[in-house]
Amino acid sequence: MPHHDGTMVSNQTPALGETVSVFLRTPAGAPARRVHVRSTPDGEPHFAEAAVDRSTSEATWWRADVVVRNPVTNYRFLVDDRWLNGLGLAGHDVPDDLDFRLVAYDPPPAWSRDAVVYQIFPDRFARSGAPLPATPDWAAACDWDTPVDTGAALVQRQFYGGDLDGVAQRLDHLERLGVNTVYLTPIFPARSNHRYDSAAFDRIDPLLGGDAALARLADAVHARGWRLIGDITTNHTGDAHPWFTAAVSDVDAPEREMYYFDSAGDYESWNGVKTLPKLNWASPLVRGRVAAAVRHWLRPPYGLDGWRVDVANMTGRCGADAYTHEVAALLRAAAGDALFVAEHAHDHTGDLDRGGWQGTMNYAGFLRPLWSWLRADDLDLPLFLGVPGGVPRRDGTAALTTMRAFAARVSWRALTHSWQLLGSHDTARIRTVVGDPHRQEVAAGLLMTMPGTPMVFAGDEIGLRGVDGEDSRTPMPWHRTGEWDHATFDRYRALIALRREVPALRHGGLRWVHADADTLAFVRETEVESVLVLARRASGTPVRLTGVAGGTNVYGGAPDLRPDPAGAVTLPADGPSFQVWRA
Repeated sequence: MPHHDGTMVSNQTPALGETVSVFLRTPAGAPARRVHVRSTPDGEPHFAEAAVDRSTSEATWWRADVVVRNPVTNYRFLVDDRWLNGLGLAGHDVPDDLDFRLVAYDPPPAWSRDAVVYQIFPDRFARSGAPLPATPDWAAACDWDTPVDTGAALVQRQFYGGDLDGVAQRLDHLERLGVNTVYLTPIFPARSNHRYDSAAFDRIDPLLGGDAALARLADAVHARGWRLIGDITTNHTGDAHPWFTAAVSDVDAPEREMYYFDSAGDYESWNGVKTLPKLNWASPLVRGRVAAAVRHWLRPPYGLDGWRVDVANMTGRCGADAYTHEVAALLRAAAGDALFVAEHAHDHTGDLDRGGWQGTMNYAGFLRPLWSWLRADDLDLPLFLGVPGGVPRRDGTAALTTMRAFAARVSWRALTHSWQLLGSHDTARIRTVVGDPHRQEVAAGLLMTMPGTPMVFAGDEIGLRGVDGEDSRTPMPWHRTGEWDHATFDRYRALIALRREVPALRHGGLRWVHADADTLAFVRETEVESVLVLARRASGTPVRLTGVAGGTNVYGGAPDLRPDPAGAVTLPADGPSFQVWRA
């Protein structure tokens, strides 16, 4: 098949007005007679004829030029009489929203392409040993070994006493694992253990150690050459926030405009939860105050390196109001060169590539298809990330179709700066979903070898379980290491090391080479190296591939691959298994 991806361009960070060369690879066994590239400057189609740039025994490389006329410049290839776009080759006319994209907006920070993110829910990660603060009136104090209670009486109220100094004391564990970016769920004062109902943006919760503890943690993280990411709610505040208490108590208060009130005094809130009043982004006060909060924590002595944006999909959207892209651009500008990743649990594709959010937490285009493919046969979850009916059972071709459908609708830049994840504090844990350590290894392998920024939820690396978001917020069992799945930790550690050691896994292109019910195989490649990845959820028949280089096995323990006299390689059939070969 002809192939192109976002690495096959002369400049991945072009300026407006620049001319960029784009390359198409056509295999030797399927030569093309002619190739054109189609772009749409200012909305009008334009065609440029491609020329042969070079040929090898395996492929011909075509080159054409595209002018970056617009901040997001779409292009696709016409290969003889067929179109090649982000979704693949089509023998019929296709809409523009599947085109490849060149993005001229300021790029995300360069370090984020090499990041491996570790997500920490502060209340449940580690106690520092400092005297526990008085239990707040909203909370139910728990010992570290108290089971998480998902019942209505205690949900969001259980208080375990983890703090930021406790995080700093456990950074050696993260170092052994190999991660290099720490992401904290909210650390502002609130009236819940999750803290998404913020009661302030100008100080750190004293229960976590206050402002000074964040400064100490930031120093400890940065001393290791790592990054530290915060979490901010831009869609709503808590009902204890001073902005809201002023607004709800006085119809003439300046803060009244910051929320949505009707004539009867009722107000909009997140999903009807009245403790989470919704911010009105038409208000200059909202824009100024939230932007100021974003900037404040990026400065010394705290020096956060970026933000994860909670409920980014709803931010700025309410009825006829549609300020989402304005808000994203505003906060990006306020944050300077910091990272901005949006939470978006469904179709995120319309919110990226516009100078705002730089990527998403890729639930829809990564987590959901992998769960459906790798789920345990006896899995019994009532909801699939909010969708009734539980996790469907789908094969590898369906998983690939889903991943390609979402990837085709965003730029390569947005895809590679999105966080790929197997679970989070809002979901069931991956071990519960897949049922056993072998399928978890397959999932973790794909997490570390596919394009995007891998994010590990604290505890997944030792095999913790959980049936939903609340159940998954189990305190880390630091004093019960006998309960850890040390083999799973070793696999995560080895996979992260492999990603760190092989540049193609961080910066290479992606070429799918095989998919069937139980098997996915792809190549990550740069100009100087090629890596073949095989993921199998179950044993089956061997897969024979042509047009793929052999290589040395660097993960999984399978034999090295050597092409047969016909130039084909045969992939092993055992599973569940995860294998990587480096050409």
